[in-house]
Amino acid sequence: MRLVLILTTLSLLCLASNGAIPSRLLQRISHSSNFLTTEELWFNQTVDHFSPLDHSKFPQRYYEFTDYFRLPDGPIFLKICGEASCDGIPNDYISVLAKKFGAAVVSLEHRYYGKSSPFRSLRTENLKYLSSKQALFDLAVFRQYYQESLNVKVNRSNVENPWFVFGVSYAGALSAWFRLKFPHLTCGSLASSAVVLAIYNFTEFDRQIGESAGAECKAVLQEVNGLVEQRLASDGNAVKSLFGAASLKIDADFLYLLADAAVTAFQYGNPDMLCSPLVQAKKDGEDLVLLLVPESWYLYRNNAYATYVKEYYLGTFGVSIETYNQQHLKRTNSAGDTSDRLWWFQVCTEVAFFQVAPSKDSMRPSEINTKYHLDLCKNVFGDGIYPDVDATNIYYGGTKIAGSKIIFTNGSQDPWRHASKLTSTPDMPSFLISCHNCGHGTDLRGCPQSPLSPEGDAKNCSSPDAVHKVRQQIIEHIDLWLSQCQATGRSYM
Repeated sequence: MRLVLILTTLSLLCLASNGAIPSRLLQRISHSSNFLTTEELWFNQTVDHFSPLDHSKFPQRYYEFTDYFRLPDGPIFLKICGEASCDGIPNDYISVLAKKFGAAVVSLEHRYYGKSSPFRSLRTENLKYLSSKQALFDLAVFRQYYQESLNVKVNRSNVENPWFVFGVSYAGALSAWFRLKFPHLTCGSLASSAVVLAIYNFTEFDRQIGESAGAECKAVLQEVNGLVEQRLASDGNAVKSLFGAASLKIDADFLYLLADAAVTAFQYGNPDMLCSPLVQAKKDGEDLVLLLVPESWYLYRNNAYATYVKEYYLGTFGVSIETYNQQHLKRTNSAGDTSDRLWWFQVCTEVAFFQVAPSKDSMRPSEINTKYHLDLCKNVFGDGIYPDVDATNIYYGGTKIAGSKIIFTNGSQDPWRHASKLTSTPDMPSFLISCHNCGHGTDLRGCPQSPLSPEGDAKNCSSPDAVHKVRQQIIEHIDLWLSQCQATGRSYM
């Protein structure tokens, strides 16, 4: 039965992840927590901020939470939503910070995602306004709109509250870039697990997974991957069916899913869920090859745990294997969950983050290479679509970002930290939270990062003290930078 557990554990993890930065999993993080608010508010946003002629508008969704707000001059925390539907303001550590500083919390849905799409059709030509540059301008315009609306509510004019910006992952990069491009609109920013460096071939991602796994788990994962590749070559449909992925016709899409499976455990603070049964099976001398004996598949397909995965995890819980299906990615209807297609467009035009297999000691199959990613971009979006990472890094500076008053934080086990700013300077401190299950956004989400604990509770981190120390640094910097804003009577410094 341990062998059943090994395969079904892998199956469970396979279904929990998504492409580059797993947008569907980020949604799971939000949905698994309590929200501070889910009440939708709307305002009219400009479609193209860079056109002097086109002033078209679209409705953009946002949220506000004012229970802790110290009227009328308390700070306003802008929590940036990233590459997924924004269904409210999650009750993570920002709620603790809001209570401490007497802040209002507002959150704007990223253009195109969720209910904030300018177009009904998401065909490639209609995605030309989907970019980080447009999104940053959205945030600036929204910030001005909300400040003016607040002034009207409290019957005053030409008064600025102090603002502070927060974000995790891609939204963490937007947080850093917002302070970089609009320093007059915020006192500072927290860039948690912020992927500020666009990377074409992101081999460090795979290497970090191997390091986070440790020698024993890494070796077993590599062995299991090899066995799956072997059987995939001879009886692909049966192998895919075992993982509930028979709909994935392209073998590399299926292998990408398997690679993401392992990533999820380390990125989101659940390493033992994956490694413990695998390592124990190897220690017990169980033959991993038996996992792929055809006459044994009936047993695995019909045990209770596999039923749980297919009926509960794929059914009730709602994770879709279609995230990895390129036919699904080509769907242009804006109804339903479109985040997979939208994020891949940003991957294929701006940031790449191609999680390719290193030439040696890889944790993922060699089929996941540069060509696979470029072929996906072409197949899904058409000719001429490719990620201009040089232009992105020239525009923002990558890890040489020339900003100020930006806090960078990363978890030691998170593979995405290699796209973040890891060196610290007095005006842009960078903190690494080191522990066994410290992954993506640990400073705001606690441990594990999925499912999210209310208020980002750190009690389940293997080293809560490591999280608390970094959080204290965050509090001190926010306090200092807000004080400097308030001393000058401005919303920035």
